[in-house]
Amino acid sequence: MRPTGRACGEKGIVIDRVEINGAKADAEDLKLLARANYAHFTSMQVRGGAVRGLDLHLTRLDGSARELFGRGLGAERVRDCVRHALDGGPDAVSVRVVAFTSRLGDVARGEPVEPDLAVLTSAPAQAQTGPVRLRAVEYERDLPHVKHAGTVGLTHRRRQAVLAGYDDALFTDRHGRISEASLSNIGVYDGERVVWPEAAMLPGITMQLLQRGLEAKGIPAERREIRLGDLVGGASGFAGCSAFLANSISPAVPVASIDGTALVVDSAVTDLLVDCYETNPWQIV
Repeated sequence: MRPTGRACGEKGIVIDRVEINGAKADAEDLKLLARANYAHFTSMQVRGGAVRGLDLHLTRLDGSARELFGRGLGAERVRDCVRHALDGGPDAVSVRVVAFTSRLGDVARGEPVEPDLAVLTSAPAQAQTGPVRLRAVEYERDLPHVKHAGTVGLTHRRRQAVLAGYDDALFTDRHGRISEASLSNIGVYDGERVVWPEAAMLPGITMQLLQRGLEAKGIPAERREIRLGDLVGGASGFAGCSAFLANSISPAVPVASIDGTALVVDSAVTDLLVDCYETNPWQIV
C-alpha cells in the first residue's frame, strides 16, 4: 500500500500516511479531517507492530468516544484500522488515532454518532532525556480527562513559556494546585514513593504504565495535592525531592527548575522510573 503523501503535522512532524476508516484518505477526506475540531485522539509509539499499553489506548479511545459522541469505539475496529495503516510500513513508527465526525449538528442535538476513525503515521520519536525548566501559569483545560483536539490554550501557554526562556509551562488550577504540564503529566519522587498531583488532569497512558511498573516493583504511589510552594519551597515533605515529566514519548524527563528555582536532578531516579516503565510488555496490535 502506498502512503498518501507527506504533510506537516504537530511540531513540524512529517506525516507519511493518513487513512480514514481503514482506507487511504483522499483529498476530500483530508479536508474533512482538517476541519475536525470536535475530536479526540491518542498517540503511541509502535515497534515491530507492538505498543506498550495498547490496552490502555483502546480503553481511552472507547471511553472518550462514548463521552463525546455517545457511541464507543470497539477495540477490534481500532486495531484493524491501525494494522491496515501499518501494513507495508517500517517497523518503527509513531501513530496517532483520531476519532472525529462531520455530523456536528447531530452531536449538538445530543444524538449518538458513530465516529470516523483516522490513523496517521509518521517517523518514530526519540525519548527526551535532558532536564527541562518549567514556568508555572494558572490554566485549566476543558474536559481535562479527555485527550481532545482543543489544544489552543495549552499550546499558547507553552509558547509563552518558551518565549520567556523556559522549556514548557506547568499548569496550576484556580486553587493553586499543580495539575500537569502542557503535554505531560508531572510526578514527584520523594525517595520512597511517587506522588501524582491531586487535581483535574489527563491521566496519561505513560503515567498509567509507570503506575503499573511501580506496583510491579513494590514502589508506593499516591495522589496528593501539590502546590508550587511544596516544590520550590520544600514544604509538605517535598524538600530534596525529584520532579519529572511523563508523556507518550518520554517516560521520565527530569525537571531542573520551576520559575527559576532549581530542583534536584538525580539520574538514579530517572533510571528507576525508566526501568519501571519498561517492565510493561509490548502488546501486538
